[in-house]
Amino acid sequence: MRRLTPRLYNALHSGLWPWLCAACVALSLLMLTALLTLLITRGLGHFWPATLEEVTLVSGDVVIGQPVREAPLPNADSLERLYFTGNRDITGANWRWVAIEDIRHQTVPNDLIRLERSPWGDFLGRLTAVESEGQRLTGQEAWAFVNNTLAKPASQRPAGQLLLTTADGQTLYQSLDSVTHFQTPNAMSWGQKVVTWGQRIWQFLSEGPRAANTGGGVWPAIFGTVLMVILMSVIVTPFGVLAAIYLNEIAHQNRLTHLVRIGVRNLAGVPSIVYGVFGLGVFVYGIGGSIDSWFFSDELPSPTFGTGGLLWASLTLALLTLPVVIVATEEGLARIPDTQREGAVALGATRLETLTRVVLPMATPAILTGMILAVARAAGEVAPLMLVGVAKLAPQMPVDGEFPYLHLERKFMHLGYHLFDTAFHGEDVQAAIPLVFAIALLLVLIVLALNLTAIFLRHYLRRQRGNEC
Repeated sequence: MRRLTPRLYNALHSGLWPWLCAACVALSLLMLTALLTLLITRGLGHFWPATLEEVTLVSGDVVIGQPVREAPLPNADSLERLYFTGNRDITGANWRWVAIEDIRHQTVPNDLIRLERSPWGDFLGRLTAVESEGQRLTGQEAWAFVNNTLAKPASQRPAGQLLLTTADGQTLYQSLDSVTHFQTPNAMSWGQKVVTWGQRIWQFLSEGPRAANTGGGVWPAIFGTVLMVILMSVIVTPFGVLAAIYLNEIAHQNRLTHLVRIGVRNLAGVPSIVYGVFGLGVFVYGIGGSIDSWFFSDELPSPTFGTGGLLWASLTLALLTLPVVIVATEEGLARIPDTQREGAVALGATRLETLTRVVLPMATPAILTGMILAVARAAGEVAPLMLVGVAKLAPQMPVDGEFPYLHLERKFMHLGYHLFDTAFHGEDVQAAIPLVFAIALLLVLIVLALNLTAIFLRHYLRRQRGNEC
């Protein structure tokens, strides 16, 4: 086989690698775009008022439901359609498969309603009458009363109940205070659907969870996630920066220092659950148990700090992300030319002044880069939190109006764990799938917002340093 000449080899080499690199970048952007598109369409689509259908089958049965998807029947050429039918307290299930060939008639009536209620989830059917304060309202009066009453909080509603009718003609009485949301999606205009869609997104962001985390909002999880990441950043940044300064600026560069660097880099690859076990044994049972025996002996055997909480979760994730901050900061310090240090010393600056006024300001972008990487990793970690403080449902927020206002010993909710719990531990996994996409999208946006904050701060400091120069 004839060998390539050096000129031909260089031409192929210089032409192939740029295209290969560009293809990798394009593939990465394509996968990222596909992920975000999936999360946005499936997540935000969960809040859109979906159309309800009334389907009459060949057998005479009537089904009222929201069409979800179609799938081929096993060992057949026809399709079957999955409907969300609600009414779990009546039928025992929220879903029903209907063969397409069994559908005789299909309509979209405007009088179909969808109620979100507690504790039985959604009701799909018709509103027959309203009974309140000795009066029985029907027709347009019932509709007007429902629209005006259900817009108020449950505590401000009058006593009464709704008379509802299911697809098969069964009657159901539903108390007004148990209804959380009411809509008639088929009768809504496009503008009304947009308004309702926005209201449901706001409720998702501002309310607490209900119905075993398959309904309601995620505000406690948002608050817990952001607060934990902030506390973790406040804890890890000083320790990481000081450790990097010692390794790069103070310690003698010998074999021991080299081994310490290798150890720090290896710690960055340790599985996160190992840090969770360490936090449980050292922080929770060790330090927390000692604090309880010293200061909260009257509360024992119910632990105060000797159980998982916000403080121990923040410390565990700070330990988890400490190697990332150390490595990023040390690399930033190593890139600063020695001439900068020598020039400061030649002008009469002490070693401390050189470090604080010359070296650290120049290494600030690297420090913030380490914080960005730490935040990105800590915000999505779930495994260690399951051992040191996260809860399926936290009845009390870590911050309230009682002294000392910030309660570090309390358990908290986290979006990552909430996502895991909703996906695998809910009563109805099929109904939780759209909510899982919505929570995943929210978690991505929160991590992005935290990272952008650090990026903008890094850019601002770089620009300030450039103006000073």
